[in-house]
Amino acid sequence: MSGAMLPPVPPQAPRLDSRFWPWLMRGLLRLSGWRLLGELPDCPKLIIIGAPHSSYWDGVWGLMIKIALGLDIKIMIKREVLDSPLGLILRPIGMIGINRKAALNVVGPMVRRFADHPRMWLGITPEGTRKHVKHWKSGFLRIAREADVPVLPVFLDYPTRTFTLGTLQYATDDPDADMARIRGLFRGYRGKHRNSE
Repeated sequence: MSGAMLPPVPPQAPRLDSRFWPWLMRGLLRLSGWRLLGELPDCPKLIIIGAPHSSYWDGVWGLMIKIALGLDIKIMIKREVLDSPLGLILRPIGMIGINRKAALNVVGPMVRRFADHPRMWLGITPEGTRKHVKHWKSGFLRIAREADVPVLPVFLDYPTRTFTLGTLQYATDDPDADMARIRGLFRGYRGKHRNSE
């Protein structure tokens, strides 16, 4: 995997203040065979949703790509992970702990974060868990609508070892139609343990 296998980072994207960690992650990605395909949008604020999420390895590969690009992406994960010793490593690289049992209390604070920061990219797994679910969590759409930021779909595919960037999606006044439209984009991609549906 050469440097050309990662798309260029646009000027308005939030950046990490480090050269060593991106250099190290680019080397590890070359060894792993994982690639990021597509084009990063040039906008200061957005929500990134990634699916299908069926393994802890999704987060490992995703973090490696985020750091390799030198991007400062805040990522929502369950609070229990940050309360463990892993929190010492994960907090400094942008992890935000959430209480999944009180999801309704997540939207407001995230909307305020967007309002308080001139540049912010937020990563969310819309399934909310590694287990199979029939319905995605709608929090990402509520945050997108209230914060007036676009949603960037990222498709995981284990057979090809790729993360593929989709096109920006925008929340409307019809959340059911938005969810159906966005979820439909993920059909055909294969996670480590299951397909996206």
